[in-house]
Amino acid sequence: MPRIHDDAVAIAGEISQLRHAIHRDPEIGLDLPRTQAKVLEALDGLPLEITTGRGLSSVTAVLRGGRPGHTVLLRGDMDALPVAERTGVPYSSQVDGVMHACGHDLHTAMLAGAARLLCARRAELAGNVTFMFQPGEEGWHGARQMIQEGVLDASGERPVAAYALHVISGAHPAGVYWGRPGPMLAAADTLEVTIRGWGGHASAPSHAADPIPATCEIVTALQTLVTRRFDVFDPVVITVGSLHAGTTSNVIPDDARFTATVRSFSAAARTSARDSSLRLIREIAAAHGLTADAEWVEGYPVTVNDPAELAFAEQAIIESFGEQHFVRAANPDTGAEDFSYVLAEVPGAFVMLGASPPGVDAATVPSNHSPEAIFDDAVLADGTTLYAELALRRLAAAAS
Repeated sequence: MPRIHDDAVAIAGEISQLRHAIHRDPEIGLDLPRTQAKVLEALDGLPLEITTGRGLSSVTAVLRGGRPGHTVLLRGDMDALPVAERTGVPYSSQVDGVMHACGHDLHTAMLAGAARLLCARRAELAGNVTFMFQPGEEGWHGARQMIQEGVLDASGERPVAAYALHVISGAHPAGVYWGRPGPMLAAADTLEVTIRGWGGHASAPSHAADPIPATCEIVTALQTLVTRRFDVFDPVVITVGSLHAGTTSNVIPDDARFTATVRSFSAAARTSARDSSLRLIREIAAAHGLTADAEWVEGYPVTVNDPAELAFAEQAIIESFGEQHFVRAANPDTGAEDFSYVLAEVPGAFVMLGASPPGVDAATVPSNHSPEAIFDDAVLADGTTLYAELALRRLAAAAS
């Protein structure tokens, strides 16, 4: 039988057509009926057990191999972002203000392509493959909801391993993968804070309780907190991205509000960041004679690669594409991913794939989430190959 990569190249045009169809018609969040329909059409006729989500437009497809064995899960996310596209590509978004600016259209198309390749090799599969087509990765906790609806038990048993990949518009050249054992991506949580005083005339601040100086002090103190409370080798990032107070120059407002993102790379640092920041906010406010409504809004946990599964994925990449196509990342990325929910339940690996267009400097091209981010179709066959190789190889290893 031809190599998997040869077969992926043979259907690359069809994978590209699916990717372009999804890109032209992007959807946001958990409800992606048009994207779901495209995936179901792409899987139609394959020997798969297909179910769709109850509370979200997910697709779960189980392939039962010709030989008994365990289960491996492969995930591709399907949702887009509220971004107005400015790429100028022929298949640009036709939905105003919505764009596949993070490359999820590629993930979905590659996973559908891998389903075709693995169905053609059904007889040699020593076990089952669960294909997880997931909505709502961009902040909607779609993976958590799919887990609650039973995706991890879709084949009748928990997977022995789970894998996902993510295209990146720059950083490394197209076709180069990278990953690391342990923390791969950060936890991402949010602080939502209101400092409450009482207003008055700006010329007589002693007759009011001004929330603005206290808020400024808190914002600065949060930056000091992360440099003095946390280990430099287990860092925390707190960035205040929104701050609002007052309406005009001569009025002291009743309150001031800010929100901040908090990134961390371990469960211990995450818990400490929550407790320390909330205490600091409330105590500084109290020192000014004010009160603080401070809420910690939990986001995605740390994405943690199982060391053995990352090493397994690395070996599969090197043997499929060559040593020059994998880079061991020295540090985790400060982005976040809801595949973290899967990896908290099942050992697995999350790897990145460079997808920068030809003739550009991968270090300077528009990044993921940019309205000008472009992902090269040339990597579609590579990603399709890796998904299929990981399933075949991991099931064979589990059966040996």
